[in-house]
Amino acid sequence: MAQVIEVSDPADPRLDDFRDLSTADRRPDRPGGRGLVVAEGVVVVRRLLASPYPVRALLGVARRIDSLAEEIAELDVPAYVASAEVMAAVVGFHLNRGVLATADRAPAPELASLTGKARTLAVLEGVGDHENLGALFRNAAALGVDGVLLGPGCSDPLYRRSVRVSMGHVLAIPFTAVEPWPDGLKWLRDSGFRVLALTPAADAVPLSEAVGADERVAVLLGSEGPGLTPEAIAAADTAVCIPMSRGVDSLNVATAAAVAFYALAERGTDAPACHR
Repeated sequence: MAQVIEVSDPADPRLDDFRDLSTADRRPDRPGGRGLVVAEGVVVVRRLLASPYPVRALLGVARRIDSLAEEIAELDVPAYVASAEVMAAVVGFHLNRGVLATADRAPAPELASLTGKARTLAVLEGVGDHENLGALFRNAAALGVDGVLLGPGCSDPLYRRSVRVSMGHVLAIPFTAVEPWPDGLKWLRDSGFRVLALTPAADAVPLSEAVGADERVAVLLGSEGPGLTPEAIAAADTAVCIPMSRGVDSLNVATAAAVAFYALAERGTDAPACHR
């Protein structure tokens, strides 16, 4: 059973997992970072608790910890209860969502394991904005994407902001690196995937015309500015586009991904349904 522990001293060393998040975030490549996964808010914390990531601790105001009582009942982890003022002193800013949880990272799946049973994949090159990355993972979870493959230049999906913007769905969608690049795209093609490079290039064909109903598809998405590199496009099967009104030549990468994922989801009888 979780150990519910009241704390009143912001300097308590037991709270170090949550300390100074505004200046020393949990990315392993940041000075002071410890490589932890940090979830914010009841909804995202619930998704962390249900994920394969090993939970270390929770910190929240009393009513938020109480709202998670059922989920943490069987966990052997500390749940620290503090006032909003103590939390703000620890975290470095006022946390409107009222609760945090930390976890250790889980090992990334092997590429062949992730792709083995997948029907639809997202493959990213140079997606460096954490909010776009988080939104993209949320879209992937909503629209039936089986996994995400990360090429060069992508940000860490487990960066705190990505986890938050994804509403915790990044914790449920499997992801791993694809390398070498772009030769890994040929491996995908040889493994039975049709690789579609999403681009506003004039010679691209509409996405709806490029996909068969029974094909396994990997949709390739590029960076927010220059988009996909010529090498990545050349390594794909087909360059595809989303038809748009005149005067608009591109979409935000997370938005473009949502449109593409929806079009691909519509191929099958297991397409996502509206929740009522």
